[in-house]
Amino acid sequence: MSTADSKTTTPLMRQYNGIKAKYPDAILLFRVGDFYETFSSDAVTVAQVLGIVLTKRNNGNVDVELAGFPYHALDTYLPKLVRAGHRVAICEQLEDPALAKTIVRRGVTEIITPGITTNDKLLDHKTNNYVAAVYAGNRQWGIAFADVSTGELMAAQGEEAYIEKLLQNFQAAELIYPKNQKKKLTEKWGEQYYMYGVEEWSFGDDFTRETLLKYFQVASLKGFGLEENAHEALNAAGAMLHYIAETQQRPSTHFHTLRRIEQERYVWLDAFTIRNLELIASAHPQGVSLLQSIDRTLTPMGARMLKKWVLLPLKELPPIQQRLELVSFFYENPELSRQIEENLRLLGDLERLSAKAPLRKMNPREALQLKRSLFLMQPIKESCLTAQSAALQRLGEQLNLCVSLRERIEREIQEDAPLQSNKGGIIKDGVSAELDELRNIAASGKAYLLQLQQREIEKSGITSLKIGFNQVFGYYIEITNRFKEQVPPHWIRKQTLANAERFLTEELKEYENKILTAQEK
Repeated sequence: MSTADSKTTTPLMRQYNGIKAKYPDAILLFRVGDFYETFSSDAVTVAQVLGIVLTKRNNGNVDVELAGFPYHALDTYLPKLVRAGHRVAICEQLEDPALAKTIVRRGVTEIITPGITTNDKLLDHKTNNYVAAVYAGNRQWGIAFADVSTGELMAAQGEEAYIEKLLQNFQAAELIYPKNQKKKLTEKWGEQYYMYGVEEWSFGDDFTRETLLKYFQVASLKGFGLEENAHEALNAAGAMLHYIAETQQRPSTHFHTLRRIEQERYVWLDAFTIRNLELIASAHPQGVSLLQSIDRTLTPMGARMLKKWVLLPLKELPPIQQRLELVSFFYENPELSRQIEENLRLLGDLERLSAKAPLRKMNPREALQLKRSLFLMQPIKESCLTAQSAALQRLGEQLNLCVSLRERIEREIQEDAPLQSNKGGIIKDGVSAELDELRNIAASGKAYLLQLQQREIEKSGITSLKIGFNQVFGYYIEITNRFKEQVPPHWIRKQTLANAERFLTEELKEYENKILTAQEK
């Protein structure tokens, strides 16, 4: 869009242009009232991808293209834009329009990309959604994988061919790289992955090391197995954390560890082998892949794990034997297997539910689902601990029931809580004295005013005293002129009428503020 003269550009478009300049490579969804609007070239793209009407908007002395949709339709339209290969920056109103003295303050609250999303409509519950960061060093290459939706972060280092196999195995939805390596990497993988270049300093040794140490609050990275001779892997991992923080518009806090991918532990399959063995997908329209034929998992977490196991076959004998022993044990103990299965079927997606909390994207009903899932973990853990299998007992010991968390959700959140957190009606009575008071005020304001009126009558002896309200003065105490001499000293005169006087008190002013804002609060 050509820049119009600032004197003729409307204030709204000046604000839009300033924000858009910070995110030139993303479609900017600009919140205006109850709509997300897009302008100029973004509007043309959005209209084409979504099949919505393209119009024009007056911008001073020029018209600009405009396309928009209602804010409540975001979950419908956002997946279409991202699946079409677009980055989307969501720009929200950061203040109440009714309270804004000039133009409403706005800002980008999140950037959605193919690899960075927690939107359920963009995710396959049986597949991880990885973003990969690749750094090509002089001798070795580094790579990091992150799934924002599950809180998984991994890194590896090795020769170029090994890094390529990792990309094929983990099937990254997005690949980021240093801009100064664009030619080398886009020529190699540009047709296979959605790729995005970032500033090369974000892959720098000092920056990435400091980022990782600060993020995990450690003095050394040795505990992750990536301290010595793993500079390229650390560069990729540090750049990854920085990139995620940039897209989420806040530091991420839900990656609890950085796991090293151990090259020597797995059989590394190339794309040719994966395709010809039909491990994940069949080449024939009616064909069935290996994964499809064996996947009888009962939870999304299990489905994602099984897919990793198929793509990353183990080489070491002990863990292979342990898996086989567990399978045999369940076959030999069908009643125990049935008990565990019954509870597993009812579990929610614990990984993705718990990852939403630190990102502040969990809605009240998801919190309730998390609580129910944590309670279901209790009998699963007990079944494991009491089983006549050392391997199953070890798994049971690793299950954290998060008792304080589930009990707090049980104690504080209403069972019939709404889907959206801005609708109220989420927190139970008795949790917050302030909230209880606001609810009481909002629900029984008239009764409180009658009580206040009766108290003031008893204190002042003015039997004709009444409490009224108008849009100019708000709530007030009104008395007839015959009682002017009995006015208590703490009353504040507000208005004189022909036959009456109106007053305020500190309690009435305080209550007025409460009753007028109680519902909103």
